[in-house]
Amino acid sequence: MQFDSDSSASTTATNHQSPPPIQWPQDGTLTLDWVLNLMFSFDWSSRNLSPTDLPSILPVPDFDKLILCGSKILHKEPNCVRIDDVSSDSRVVVVGDVHGQLHDVIFLLNNAGLPSDNRIFVFNGDYVDRGAWGFETFVLLLAWKIYLPNRVYLLRGNHESKYCTGVYGFEKEVMTKYGSQGKHVYRKCLGCFEGLPLTTVIAGQVYTAHGGVFRSVTAPPSKRKQGKKRNRKISINSEENSDDKLSLGSFEELSRARRIVLDPPWEGSNLIPGDVLWSDPSPKPGLSPNAQRGIGLLWGPDCTDNFLKKFNLKLIIRSHEGPDAREKRPDLAGMDQGYTIDHDVESGKVITLFSAPDYPQFQATKDRYRNRGAYIVLEPPNFDTPIFHSFEAVLPRPKANPYYDFEEVLDSDEELDLASMVSSS
Repeated sequence: MQFDSDSSASTTATNHQSPPPIQWPQDGTLTLDWVLNLMFSFDWSSRNLSPTDLPSILPVPDFDKLILCGSKILHKEPNCVRIDDVSSDSRVVVVGDVHGQLHDVIFLLNNAGLPSDNRIFVFNGDYVDRGAWGFETFVLLLAWKIYLPNRVYLLRGNHESKYCTGVYGFEKEVMTKYGSQGKHVYRKCLGCFEGLPLTTVIAGQVYTAHGGVFRSVTAPPSKRKQGKKRNRKISINSEENSDDKLSLGSFEELSRARRIVLDPPWEGSNLIPGDVLWSDPSPKPGLSPNAQRGIGLLWGPDCTDNFLKKFNLKLIIRSHEGPDAREKRPDLAGMDQGYTIDHDVESGKVITLFSAPDYPQFQATKDRYRNRGAYIVLEPPNFDTPIFHSFEAVLPRPKANPYYDFEEVLDSDEELDLASMVSSS
């Protein structure tokens, strides 16, 4: 069974009358038909209704029941989810940033094959912000999670936070769509974001996380000096954060990290969530603070080799960097095809995966990146050889207005106002 989102299906959807409001099942059990109906209804409303009419499609009481059910499932999962229930007929699909590009997500689900008993999905965070349909995208994926909790895994991205959603559009999107009830809906989403796991290990071979690796916190953490707010980033004292004070962390330390914070800290004792969500690979060896972002780490090929050897892994699949970020890092490959291989060492590889094609939907320049998106399929017997699938954006997109000031806000997440981020948490 499949729901199409190509141009011909879009024309058909436009001719259909408005679908009835989504109703949460009386017994609380979702079916495939229910999830597909939600997918169709969101696609239809995006093409035919004003954003302010979305409550006629998903009323708040039914949203409340869905978000509560999904939150309960997510909060029970560990920081690192071990996906070991794979067999000779299993496939694992890994997806990178999607940033509210609902129609591309629907295409991806159909193109890769819908989640099922033998098709597992791992979504690597950044469901919201920048795109016009972050709410629908996250709710749809959450519905898939509720329907198949052991076959769909939703990890947290750095944009699943209070600070980023306040800057890059998700908060305004929800307020626009739900009006007087927007604050309530937004708070429910933030509470659900807190429960999103941080990482997975697939078949004992592949580590996935939105940003990347993380430090050991057994030693007292170094402190960073807070820069002035107008400078838009935190200044880092290089002497207090020298490389020799940093080392790779363990999965035991990861398991103890407190992930239920809206904005992961960039100082103090609970640094692992910030590392997992904000870190970036570097072509230079060593482990160092990520001075450009002001949070997280930069790690080199030697660290990748050590990490993979230490934990008997073959691959690191991370996301977090789109074409805008890579344009500012000429020492690494660009994101034209939706993925890059950033480290290729004796023990394995680091792959950056980005699944939002023709990104960003709104931006300050006239030129667009015209990038392709991509997803990865992992197959038996070892699930350690990535099969890349690049795809074009579903165009034309329905007309929509941006929910953030894209002419003023930086396109990438560099130089964030982390002083404001701390005060907002």
